[in-house]
Amino acid sequence: MASAAEQLAANLNLGVFSKATELKQRIWFTLGALIVYRIGTYIPVPGVDASVMGEMLNQHGGGGILGMFDMFTGGALRRMTVFALNIMPYISASIITQLMTAAIPSWEALKKEGEQGRKKLNQYTRYLTVFIAMVQSYGIAVGLESMRGSFGPAVPNPGPFFLFSAVITLVGGTMFLMWLGEQITARGVGNGTSLIIMSGIVANLPGAMGSLLELGRTGALSPIFILAFLVLAVAVVAFIVFIERAQRRVHVQYPKRQVGNRMFGGDSTHMPLKINTSGVIPPIFASSILLIPATILGFSGSNAPGWLQFVGNQLSMGQPLYMALYAAMIIFFSYFYTAVVFNPEETADNLKKYGGFIPGIRPGSATSEYFDRVLTRLTTVGGLYLVAVCLLPQILISDYGLPFYFGGTSILIVVSVTMDTVTQIQSHLLAHQYEGLIRKARVRGRR
Repeated sequence: MASAAEQLAANLNLGVFSKATELKQRIWFTLGALIVYRIGTYIPVPGVDASVMGEMLNQHGGGGILGMFDMFTGGALRRMTVFALNIMPYISASIITQLMTAAIPSWEALKKEGEQGRKKLNQYTRYLTVFIAMVQSYGIAVGLESMRGSFGPAVPNPGPFFLFSAVITLVGGTMFLMWLGEQITARGVGNGTSLIIMSGIVANLPGAMGSLLELGRTGALSPIFILAFLVLAVAVVAFIVFIERAQRRVHVQYPKRQVGNRMFGGDSTHMPLKINTSGVIPPIFASSILLIPATILGFSGSNAPGWLQFVGNQLSMGQPLYMALYAAMIIFFSYFYTAVVFNPEETADNLKKYGGFIPGIRPGSATSEYFDRVLTRLTTVGGLYLVAVCLLPQILISDYGLPFYFGGTSILIVVSVTMDTVTQIQSHLLAHQYEGLIRKARVRGRR
């Protein structure tokens, strides 16, 4: 028999949505904030000829860390706007904070302190975001001063004043996006940071689809191949949704206990363990590390030493060595990040503290070993899944010359964020229905 929550979820429809006034306000706020973000991606940085950056990215085929950032920013880096860094420094700072929380005991104690500890960790993350944004913006500003395009230099008037203004502008844009993401999370629907990144990726899709159809019109790609590509895209999205929702449910039993003449407890539940516990972190880490030589080579140009040019060519997208190292690093970071976010010993101790146990497994160390064994198998499957999704675009680009980055980190982010946002909308609708039932029950009780 369906539970009350499942019955309410089955009754969700447009009529319920039209009555959820607070949810509609949250959705409108989210859309308005994303529109502000997209407008900011067209406000240029003073003193920069943005066409030179676009020319450089076109020459290198969008490769390197700059190309990956441009994909995440929705073209803001190509146009050299105030949001050129996007919110990526905040993402990097958040990941570093999570890793440091697992490595530093004092930070781990802050994490367990509740709301106050969380506020302190958020403050550390903001400070680290400012530092990372300053380093990245300074590197971009110095690189812009040395760039020259077919129509002249990227910075007509280089010097200390340009470096100062560029760093202040780019860091200010990143901090504004960090604040905007927090506002979306608090007053809108979904995770603000993830929605900002997703909107940047989705903004590139119309142009990418236009380029694909243009290749079909000119005869560079056959209509049958384009149709097969679209079918493959739908199949990959369905596969990602299936894996991201897949769980290994560990059965947990709580014993009965007697209080006076009554028996309490004896409940059974399950602990869901996701197949892909690490999310999109492994592909981001692996891409960032492997594309550093290509990015340095792109800034150095013909002045780069021979060994760096050889390494950059071997580690360029589509090369066998790049694919092999990319797959190995994805699997490594899948295990590493899963070990950071899920502690088998702590989970087993919490179960033992509250009287829970897994049927057939002794509480304590045996339960911890069981969690570790199950999580290792799940992480292996999750790592192979990430490798398959992330290597597919490499094969399509290198062998078939597709005009945009299909799959990989971008499609993982889009699908995951969409699923999380839909889940939050359903949660708001369920809460609205519960509030309506409670109000009706109170009115009947007064009568």
